[in-house]
Amino acid sequence: MEPLVTIAPDADGLLRRSALRAAGYGDAEIDRMRRVGVLVGVRRGVYRRADSADPSSVEEHELRSRAAAPELSVEAVYGHATAAVLLGLPLWRTPLRRLHVIRDRSGGGRRRPSVHVHVAPLPPEDIVEIDGMRLTSPARTVADLARTLPVEQALVVADGALHRAVRNERLDESDPGATTASAVTACLDRFAGRRGTAAAIRLVEFADRASESPGETRSRFRIHVAGLPSPVTQWRIPGTRYRGDFGWPELGVVGEFDGLVKYGRGRSAVDEDMAEVVWREKQREDRIRETGLTVVRWTWQEIGSGEMVARLWKRLG
Repeated sequence: MEPLVTIAPDADGLLRRSALRAAGYGDAEIDRMRRVGVLVGVRRGVYRRADSADPSSVEEHELRSRAAAPELSVEAVYGHATAAVLLGLPLWRTPLRRLHVIRDRSGGGRRRPSVHVHVAPLPPEDIVEIDGMRLTSPARTVADLARTLPVEQALVVADGALHRAVRNERLDESDPGATTASAVTACLDRFAGRRGTAAAIRLVEFADRASESPGETRSRFRIHVAGLPSPVTQWRIPGTRYRGDFGWPELGVVGEFDGLVKYGRGRSAVDEDMAEVVWREKQREDRIRETGLTVVRWTWQEIGSGEMVARLWKRLG
């Protein structure tokens, strides 16, 4: 007979060995449940039920961070990619194998297979608490990633955090992942002279709070790198009720990134028939073309392949 877990996971979806023991499960039984696949290890002594949905890489990283949180020393906080995950900021191709922890000390940084301990100043204004966990603020998180990640990856995080502030203003709500360019720059000013700071300041100057998705951010970055004319982002198209992801008004061109997020714009229900969504999108594009504008569209795959840039050069070059 297969073993059965009757104890409910905690609020984070985790089962700790200590809780299983308190519920009457012995060490041998716990180990057997893991061997036969009833429990899946998250970290040493912490598990999730195997019948729960398999987590994405981001969800798995969040589970591991929550599992390890009680073991962090009182002066340590989560930072870098781990803080971004906990703040719900977008990530693209950012390694998530290690948890990232920051300690305010002059030495003792180390990198192990499961955790990267950074040493850096941690003023109180750079620390927030979410769900009982201490982590770097959105501004500090963006600043640290802007100093340490490749430009395209860091820009995805920066645009995402800045756009969250736009949503706050529009919806009149509070979002723990939102920040402003001036707040990020203030953090970077405290790191003057440290490696990556000058490049990070330039990145923040290029960041655009109007960018609504990683696909739009990556598109804008590749447009810039290719030397194409700079677009107006979220351009309100004259004579219509629509916005284009990118606009070159003086050249009569609208650029549109075809991502799933974009197709979901304005949907009244999550399960709306996709054929209806595509039909509505076609109607929207036809209306834009009726104004005399040229519409150039591209997909996620075409951003990196060069097809997007080639297509835009034909219209803008």
